[in-house]
Amino acid sequence: MSRISVRGFAVASATAVTTVGAVVGVASGSEQPGLQPVAATDAITVLPDIPAGQQVQQASLTQQVLAQTDAADATARKTAEESARKQAARDASARKEAQRQAEEKRKADALIANAASSTGVVQDMARAIIGDSTQFQCFSNIVSRESGWNFTATNASSGAYGLVQALPGSKMASAGADWRTNPRTQIKWGLNYMDSRYGSPCGAWSFWQTNHWY
Repeated sequence: MSRISVRGFAVASATAVTTVGAVVGVASGSEQPGLQPVAATDAITVLPDIPAGQQVQQASLTQQVLAQTDAADATARKTAEESARKQAARDASARKEAQRQAEEKRKADALIANAASSTGVVQDMARAIIGDSTQFQCFSNIVSRESGWNFTATNASSGAYGLVQALPGSKMASAGADWRTNPRTQIKWGLNYMDSRYGSPCGAWSFWQTNHWY
């Protein structure tokens, strides 16, 4: 910055004051007591400069702050982008796993349905689960009359469902969530029901013969 001199301003001010005093004296015809003429001065008042080094230092600090801010913003953007990429990868993996499980279930259901299409296959399942041939025969007698060994049989009036005509069919969920499509689940539930209520399949068959329900 350039130095600012006030010398000219001081000289002009002094001259103006002296001139005014003279005019006033002439007009009044007398000297004004106590009025002293202002003499011009050669004194120069100089406003200090801001050192150039400080200016450079201030500019450098500003640049550093801006650079740090830009770096922080870039880091934050990079972190957010990386987080979004990882989340997208996890979501894609979860969808893929869900699709895999759904496909496996579909295939399993298809196999069960194909196997169940044969009455002999379902009867073999029951025979293996029950074990005792006499108890199996009693079980078979009831199932043959209730559903004809059709694991999707539905009573139009009552809504009873499945091999053993559970009412409602959803009770068989206690033996497995696949109770609608898996005859093995229905057999397990039916055997447990007969054992707990009548002591055995033959006990249930005895009751059925008398009442035509169990």
